[in-house]
Amino acid sequence: MNADFDIAIIGGGPAGSTMAAYLAKAGLSVAVFESANFPREHVGESLVPATTPVLVETGAMPAVDAAGFPKKYGAAWTTAETRKIDSMGFGGPAHDFRAAEVLFSERDQPGVNRDYTYHVDRGKFDQILLKNAESLGARVYAGVRVNRVDFSGELPSLQVRLGNQSVNVPVRMVVDASGRRTMLGSQLKVKVNDPVFNQYAIHTWFDNLDRSALAPDPAKVDYIYIHFLPVVDTWVWQIPITETVTSVGVVTQKKRFQASKDNRERFFWNTVASRPDLLDVLKNAERVRPFKTEGDYSYGMKQITGDNFVLVGDAARFVDPIFSSGVSVALNSARIAAKDIIAAAAAGDFSKERFAAYEAKLRRGVNNWYEFISIYYRLNILFTAFVQDPRYRLDVLKMLQGDVYDDEEPKALTAMREVVAAVEADPGHLWRPFLGELSAPTAKAGF
Repeated sequence: MNADFDIAIIGGGPAGSTMAAYLAKAGLSVAVFESANFPREHVGESLVPATTPVLVETGAMPAVDAAGFPKKYGAAWTTAETRKIDSMGFGGPAHDFRAAEVLFSERDQPGVNRDYTYHVDRGKFDQILLKNAESLGARVYAGVRVNRVDFSGELPSLQVRLGNQSVNVPVRMVVDASGRRTMLGSQLKVKVNDPVFNQYAIHTWFDNLDRSALAPDPAKVDYIYIHFLPVVDTWVWQIPITETVTSVGVVTQKKRFQASKDNRERFFWNTVASRPDLLDVLKNAERVRPFKTEGDYSYGMKQITGDNFVLVGDAARFVDPIFSSGVSVALNSARIAAKDIIAAAAAGDFSKERFAAYEAKLRRGVNNWYEFISIYYRLNILFTAFVQDPRYRLDVLKMLQGDVYDDEEPKALTAMREVVAAVEADPGHLWRPFLGELSAPTAKAGF
């Protein structure tokens, strides 16, 4: 049997289009099957600097630069907490929880020659990446859905729906970049819901939102803002999309949303009302998109590679949107996996063992993200304390930049883990009242 293409990629989002760009540049014949017609709306609008080297390597950066997206120089966190709380030796005699911030330029990052990244309209951004892959030679089939992949024959064969017809497409290898649809993970029954995280997001866009109202520094209104709410394990994102349009989303435990009888609008406003200052700002802005929900945020896979296939981006793993890791994981998982795929193609061998380096690197990076996020939810005042502690600030910033794949465990994670264990073990600890409800039995994220 002859293959129609060397590599078939299921999904044309950031992971799929980035993978297609790398493989097409290497001279492989690549087909991208995307069920939607671009542009299309998508959540996950704030990038981290670790995306920059990938956009440069794939040649997409000039078009991204030209798109007019708001520049993102840093990130900030605010809270309704007004007390000064004992810092327990982190960052000074007392810790101010009303605000914390980081500036990306504080730390040099390999492969990053600028002090900013972008907030993006995903409809435009994803289309830029897909068109870039197409310009490099990838074949893009939009509005075409892959229903399953048959691995029983000599070659993998995609079962593709074209109108009222079902067509089989034989290929040498398959990359699942289908996002949270997790096409192969579901087909192969290797998808598992995360045992700890069960978060839910409700989000929309507002026009003419006064970003300065909640920004401690008016010069930093175009940062991404994470607003802590006085509701356990609940927070709000604030992301500039244009000069006047702002994306706002509430993230909370799924059980809280279900208790609201699934009324999106009522739940959004009731939750935001727990911070009157945030409520006032939103009420004075104009909502320009319907409320949308994102459920089943957190899951993993028992395996992410196999004979003739790999999973990348959200199709492989997603934890939580708190630190804007989604697009970074998508682009970097594609970058790392592409190296193994190109070598496998040259050797004429697409067996699972060829992708061991990719799996090890992705596991290391995702484990770092997973523990970082776990600690944030378990004791978020510890996160803001470490942000303001000069001993750990750059190490925390390294993770916030998305630079998590090539080193061993960051020292800040080791120290954070020890502090959380001490707080959990001591009922009289001064930070004990601030423990969240989510508690990971292990800090490592299994596939």
